[in-house]
Amino acid sequence: MSFLNSILKIFVGDKSKQDVKKISPIVKSIISLDEKVSLLSNDELRNKTQDFKSLINDSSKSLNDQIVKLESEVDLTQDFDKKENLYNEIDKLKDEIYLLTEKTLNEILPEAYAVIKETAKRFKNSKQIKVKANNFDREISGTRDYVNLDNDYAIWNNSWDAAGKPITWDMVHYDVQLIGGIAMHQGKIAEMQTGEGKTLVATFQST
Repeated sequence: MSFLNSILKIFVGDKSKQDVKKISPIVKSIISLDEKVSLLSNDELRNKTQDFKSLINDSSKSLNDQIVKLESEVDLTQDFDKKENLYNEIDKLKDEIYLLTEKTLNEILPEAYAVIKETAKRFKNSKQIKVKANNFDREISGTRDYVNLDNDYAIWNNSWDAAGKPITWDMVHYDVQLIGGIAMHQGKIAEMQTGEGKTLVATFQST
């Protein structure tokens, strides 16, 4: 079987190697943004998440507005055939929104991943990260001892207790984790060996 596999690879190539080759330019784009994101303040870095959300929402705003209008027409009509036509139009618009969202996500991916990588680096290099407090900080500070409030600021510690075990964040993403994160974003299965950083890959999927 191994001989057969080696012959097949000559003709079709190793799929995983092909995938990595396609992903490599994206990894280079992420790394090229290291210096840019390193110059951001903690608040600017954090606000990037909202910037990304706004870009995604703006990309499909006009289509979502059309859907709202069509849905109101559905509620107003009693004509079954007209309702069906309206629902078909809504479904087509939703398909367009999906494609637009996918396009936008791919466009912002390098900067988004660079932001996550920089955030990991700051928590690794600093015991505490200080930012202007928002509602989320105020809410979570009441239940998590690793977030403390100082007047208008929130202080996030890089250490916390996990089921009685003290944990300190000490990881920064390397190329292999960037590749794994991109592969999963693209809907692929990322097989990683023990010690290659599956925990770090997961940080890309939770954002």
